[in-house]
Amino acid sequence: MAINLKPLHKIQKKALESWHLGRFVKTLAYFGVIPILSDNIWFQTIMGNPALNNLDSKAYADPIILDKYAVTSPGIKPLSSNLSLFNFRDPSKNSQDAWGAIDDVVMGGVSQSNITVSSSGAIFSGVVSTANSGGFASVRTRNFEPPLNLAQYTGIELRLKGDGQRYKFLVRGETRWDGVAFSISFDTERERWITVRIPFTQMQPIFRSKTVAGAILNPAQIYAFQLMLSKFEYDGALNPRFTAGNFQLQIESISAYSN
Repeated sequence: MAINLKPLHKIQKKALESWHLGRFVKTLAYFGVIPILSDNIWFQTIMGNPALNNLDSKAYADPIILDKYAVTSPGIKPLSSNLSLFNFRDPSKNSQDAWGAIDDVVMGGVSQSNITVSSSGAIFSGVVSTANSGGFASVRTRNFEPPLNLAQYTGIELRLKGDGQRYKFLVRGETRWDGVAFSISFDTERERWITVRIPFTQMQPIFRSKTVAGAILNPAQIYAFQLMLSKFEYDGALNPRFTAGNFQLQIESISAYSN
């Protein structure tokens, strides 16, 4: 699938200049941050969200499989033993329901994103804007319950095709909505499928893009995954490959891998 990033029209730009209360409330309700609204079937129907806040982790941990990719990044073995967590080429309804957008609307920004899942893979796309001190768009899973136990694996492997920008992958080891996450940045190549391997030991503990001393990721207790495009790296440093406007990241699969 070719990436077609069209320039923003004046109407689109104007729409992005205003903070949207409805999207803010919808985001919080989707992830169960507002329990009363999240449990209200009428509200969920109006907002277009299923009445579901946590995910059954057993539905996302398939038996160990062998994946062989036609194209791999330098240094990645073409044949590896993986635990498939999300195979977006063979999607189920759970794959679509598992992920929701968390954009800078939660802090007053106006960026917009979504994720769609089909037989060609998952597409994380939207428009990221730096207006209103914003500058990030992301999609995140609801919490896995019980948490995923990936202690016997080295890290996470992503198979994806991007737009040349630098993205982040985050793992959350606690159930809190706004707690410490473990993050790593990776560069994409425009219109090229690549394999990205993320060792758990190289992920940085962060809180709102600021590094946190002393936090340690426990791979035996993983509650959520998150993909993000942000104008910031960590501790105020700027993302050197960030461009405001339309973006698109196509994801084929997310797996746990072992060396």
